[in-house]
Amino acid sequence: MKNSEYAGVIYILTNPSFPQYVKIGYAKDVKDRLRQLNRSETIPYAFRVYAEYKVKNKLNDKQLHKLIDGLNQDLRSIEEFDGKTRVREFFEMSAEDAYQILECVAKISGTSDCLHRCTPEGHEISDEQHAEEARESFRRGPFKFSLCNIKVGEEIAFVDDTSKIAEVVDENHVKYGNEVTSLSRLAQDLKGVEHPLQGPCFFMHKGELLVDLRKRLEQE
Repeated sequence: MKNSEYAGVIYILTNPSFPQYVKIGYAKDVKDRLRQLNRSETIPYAFRVYAEYKVKNKLNDKQLHKLIDGLNQDLRSIEEFDGKTRVREFFEMSAEDAYQILECVAKISGTSDCLHRCTPEGHEISDEQHAEEARESFRRGPFKFSLCNIKVGEEIAFVDDTSKIAEVVDENHVKYGNEVTSLSRLAQDLKGVEHPLQGPCFFMHKGELLVDLRKRLEQE
């Protein structure tokens, strides 16, 4: 079936910022939908497409959500805010579980060729890794240079460009150029982003990522 014969796409979106949820909805153009969602700088990581299911008839999101709610109404993200009930198109389930629901629909309707998983791109894979490292770091507690046996005056290098060197000035701060800043703030500046980053995921000491160095030393 040609793309011109499709009315739109049922999508499954994931986001490393909240891995326990998937966003399931319908859009005429999923790329436009992604651009709308990813305009916000309040979410650390961007949404990405896990799977697409192309359909011939235009759908209403409520029709799709009614199907999932019928299977398990506790999956839907619902909250009370400012005296109002907010029902969203987020579902507490794995992306693979969501895919299996669409797979069953596709098999029953004889449209399995319209459903496919999307291969993650390089930056999406690294985002997933950084998000998992951030969650692990949060579970272990705040980062301190002493946890990596790094002393004041020693240097660390930015992972994307090892010529960018910062000097450790205390347990939580480094000096880069003439400015003293936190590791996370420096990572944001060098990456050119506004959302928070886990500094130890972006700097190395003697060729080893700080997050990996900390983990290795804690296991010794």
